Amino acid sequence: MAVRAITFDFWGTLFRDAGSEERQRIRLDAFVKTTGVDADVVTAAMQATFQEFQRSHIEDQRTLTPKDAVRLTCENIGVSINPRAAKRVADAFATAILKYPPVPIDDALEAVRVAARHLPIGLISDTGVSPGSSLRQLMSIEGFSGYFTAFTFSDEVGVAKPQAPMFERTARILNVAPNELLHIGDLQPTDILGAQRLGGKAALFAGVNARFVGNTTAEYTFTHWREFIKFLPNLR
Repeated sequence: MAVRAITFDFWGTLFRDAGSEERQRIRLDAFVKTTGVDADVVTAAMQATFQEFQRSHIEDQRTLTPKDAVRLTCENIGVSINPRAAKRVADAFATAILKYPPVPIDDALEAVRVAARHLPIGLISDTGVSPGSSLRQLMSIEGFSGYFTAFTFSDEVGVAKPQAPMFERTARILNVAPNELLHIGDLQPTDILGAQRLGGKAALFAGVNARFVGNTTAEYTFTHWREFIKFLPNLR
């Protein structure tokens, strides 16, 4: 089946992480200010919360939300806060990434721009404490958004990659079949297998995360976006 649309992952594919410690400080400060609990106690509770986020992502293939982060941290400490305060803290958790954002990977924007001249493009991204609503804003700030027809985030779909709904929803918006997608991402178990299980093609982007180089089922591997740009005319 011919490729009729291209989809991209967010983390480790279009953006590399930066500012994570500063984001955690914002979240910690918001929780401490609201509850009055000692910062060391909150830090330990938040670590347990994020471990549960990771477990849910890997084992359940389901993404928890900033509201879940606040709820779990409260449960880990044994405190309660009223719904209005909980929403305020959850908002601080969700938007910390806008104050200390990740950075675009070299030539990622150019790769997206060129890809959009060839085929419709979409984003398929798992999320964490930073939800899809915040990642959308980041993509707009960095000039990516105008090239994308579809944005699919796991916190909004209810499941995470490699689950089929992540890819099926995107294909539907792009008006193609799931097996007509070429999905590009950095993770073999989620990006690559997720696309291939539906009959689509997959490309491993190893410019930031090289752990799956030589150990992937992806049809293509790129270590720099310039390689992808040169490859694009051959795709059609």
